[in-house]
Amino acid sequence: MEIRERILQTAEALFRKFGIRSVTMDEIASELGISKKTIYQNFEDKDSIVHEIARLNMMCDIEESERIHKESANPIEQVFREATLLRKQASTINPAVFYDLKKYHPKTWQLFQEYNKVNFLEIVKNNLREGIEQGFYRAEIDIEILARLRLEEVECAFNRDVFPPEKFNQTEVHTTFIDHYLRGIMTQKGLDFYEKCKKDAESEQI
Repeated sequence: MEIRERILQTAEALFRKFGIRSVTMDEIASELGISKKTIYQNFEDKDSIVHEIARLNMMCDIEESERIHKESANPIEQVFREATLLRKQASTINPAVFYDLKKYHPKTWQLFQEYNKVNFLEIVKNNLREGIEQGFYRAEIDIEILARLRLEEVECAFNRDVFPPEKFNQTEVHTTFIDHYLRGIMTQKGLDFYEKCKKDAESEQI
């Protein structure tokens, strides 16, 4: 593995665990067992490390979403699997990461916002269209409004001012949001399949 990749992987692990602001370049170097000078030979500063990690993660998210879409039997299974992935990600990341991004890394935060508005929003819209066509979602729902609602729900779930991590479990917040979202748009056909997915998931956890 090249040193640049090792730096990114190590920095991301530290950011996820402790948040971005609290992790110093010295700590990244120490964790890697290299000098800080070596890091600066590969990255201009901490901000450039954060930006590259975010960019690579967004590319991976797009690929993962495409895979989930192809492998899902229908739109509800797609949402269910996307939500499961999101909950897993939420359980392994310090909520401070998003606060730090927004306050201290505006260029990366803007990239994150643009990604959501273009890629995530389009994924949700396509899911809603397919759900209506296949009879899983109610035909009268407003796709534009609900897609934006879903985007805001995801961002809100990670907002530590709204859901302080010492009071709320990230996994439970995301689970509650997705359950509320789906129950508001599903037909009876969709609800029956959704309940089956939930039971299957619960059985796997036993």
